[in-house]
Amino acid sequence: MTVSQAAFKDTILDPTAVVPEGLINPDGQQASKRFDVYRNNVAVSLSDALEAAFPVVRKLVGDQFFRAMAGVYLRKHPPRSPLMMFYGNAMPQFLSRFEPTKSLAYLPDVAKVELAMRHAYHAADATPVDGQALAALDPDTLMSAKLQIAPAVQVLTSQHPIHAIYLANTQADAPKPVMQPESIVITRAGFDPQLNLTNAAGAGCIIALQDGKSLGQAMALADDTLDLGAVLGLLLGQSAVTKIH
Repeated sequence: MTVSQAAFKDTILDPTAVVPEGLINPDGQQASKRFDVYRNNVAVSLSDALEAAFPVVRKLVGDQFFRAMAGVYLRKHPPRSPLMMFYGNAMPQFLSRFEPTKSLAYLPDVAKVELAMRHAYHAADATPVDGQALAALDPDTLMSAKLQIAPAVQVLTSQHPIHAIYLANTQADAPKPVMQPESIVITRAGFDPQLNLTNAAGAGCIIALQDGKSLGQAMALADDTLDLGAVLGLLLGQSAVTKIH
C-alpha cells in the first residue's frame, strides 16, 4: 500500500498524528520511529527558517518564547513554496491574533518590516535614472511625469515606532524608541536593503507613484506635511527611480 501525498502532508506537521498507513520499514513493520525523526527534523528546519527570517521579533520576545511560537505557527501555516527565504509571509497576521503576544501591539508591524526587508533583498535588480534628467524638466512636465519605482522599494506606515524599534534591536548605539507613529521606505541602492524614515505624507506619495500616479497626482493626495524635495531626494539618492514617463 502506498502513502498518499495528502495523508503524508496532514501528518508531517502534527506531532499527535499517527504514522500514515502504508509507511513501513524494510522488515514490513510500521515505520513509527523513522517517521517521528523525520517529522521532528521538518519542524526544526521550519523553526530555524523563521528564526532567520525574524531576528528582531525573536529578540523582542526571547529565544525560548519564539521557538515555542514558531512551533504553533508552522503547524497553522505550512510552507506553500519550496523557497524558504519567503517562508513566514503570514507572520504579521498570525501575531495579531496570537493571544500571548497581544500585549505587544507593535509586534505585527515589526514582523512586516522584517518581511519587507527580505522582499527588498530578493527583489529584481533595476537600473536607476540619472537624477539630472528629472531636474531638467520644466514644472508642468515634472508634475505630469510618472516615475517608475524600483522593485526593491517597500513602504510601510504604522501607529508604532517601527523604525526606532528596528534600529534599537539591530544597532548598539541606537536611541530608545519613542512611542509614536512612524513610516519607513526600504530601498536597495546596492546589495543590502536600507531602512529610511519618512512621514505618512511622504510614504503615501511614494505608494501613489508605485501605483502609477503622476507626481502631481501623488502630491494632490498628500496633506501639507509632504516635503516633496525630501521624497525625491530620497528616491534619487537611493537609486529608486528607474524610469521617467
